[in-house]
Amino acid sequence: MMDLSSISNYYNSVATKVPASANNISQLSDADMKEKTDDELMEVCKEFESYLLEQVFKEMDKTTSIFGEDEDSTSSQMVDYFKETTIAELASQSTEQNSLGLAQMLYEQMKRNYNI
Repeated sequence: MMDLSSISNYYNSVATKVPASANNISQLSDADMKEKTDDELMEVCKEFESYLLEQVFKEMDKTTSIFGEDEDSTSSQMVDYFKETTIAELASQSTEQNSLGLAQMLYEQMKRNYNI
């Protein structure tokens, strides 16, 4: 059986890092949304999907371990840098190819909710 308390703890730790202004959804008015073009809205939705995928990939990476990892701090920093860059690029390309379709669903939902 899966232990869900770790997910709850993770959510709580992330939620405390989010700025208070981001938690207040009422700040986003219909007028703000109507000023944006469809392309701008879709771009924001794609950025969100890319960010979400990047976070998922990073968490997946934490579950793996490479035996015989080099303990040299310089090479370790370089590997970490290239790993993060690769993960970010993979998430971005996955979003551009509509692999999940999350951006499209979010875009359509926002258009319905804000009557754009």
